[in-house]
Amino acid sequence: MNLAVDIGNSLVKAAVFDEGQAVETFRSKTADKRFFDSIFESYPDIDAAIVVSSGPGESEVEDMLSVRVDRMVKFGPDTKVPIKNMYQTPETLGCDRLAAAVGADALYPDSNVLIVDFGTAITIDLVTAEGEFLGGNISPGAMTRFRALHDYTSKLPLRSLSDDTALIAGNSNQAIESGVINGIVYEIEGYISRLSEDYDDLKIIFTGGDSNFFAKRLKNTIFATYDLVVYGLNRILEYNAK
Repeated sequence: MNLAVDIGNSLVKAAVFDEGQAVETFRSKTADKRFFDSIFESYPDIDAAIVVSSGPGESEVEDMLSVRVDRMVKFGPDTKVPIKNMYQTPETLGCDRLAAAVGADALYPDSNVLIVDFGTAITIDLVTAEGEFLGGNISPGAMTRFRALHDYTSKLPLRSLSDDTALIAGNSNQAIESGVINGIVYEIEGYISRLSEDYDDLKIIFTGGDSNFFAKRLKNTIFATYDLVVYGLNRILEYNAK
């Protein structure tokens, strides 16, 4: 059994895999010993693990896992992956983005895939039908935009995602909510429209904490999965074992 761990800026996600299939997923705000103790109590046959981090606590997690498993992989720029990384500065590429690309390639082999990860930041990445990761763009995530409006103005309140949005809002609270939400929707729609002109039969995957919220608001056929990164991590772990 394998354990894949994705340490994000605000959440730790982990999944146990058996023969390529996710058996169970776990989430926690902290990557502490209690969190991993509960996983290993439920799945004592875990013998390999892989960790990627875009947040704090990576070294502590590696120390905790290295004494529990026979094979431990810290996913970094030098780790071999089953797709071709065309990023011009691979040492600066967030490994979670590359892991998501590997997961997308596994879900849609021989297809052009656009990956939109809705987290603290929104990342938009492209994998070609030839299995090449071309890179992508980064913009502020929804909560980051809400916080920026609150923190950098003197009177705007802190708002959050809401189902009650309008194209033209009639009050300040809704104006903030609709401005952030519609801005993200139009941003993603623009990428999908433009890239669909250049890449045939473009598949679209939404992932990350806000993926389901935004998948309901776009017209395109979208596959939404919260755990794309850990699926990619497991594939990378298996690839390096071979």
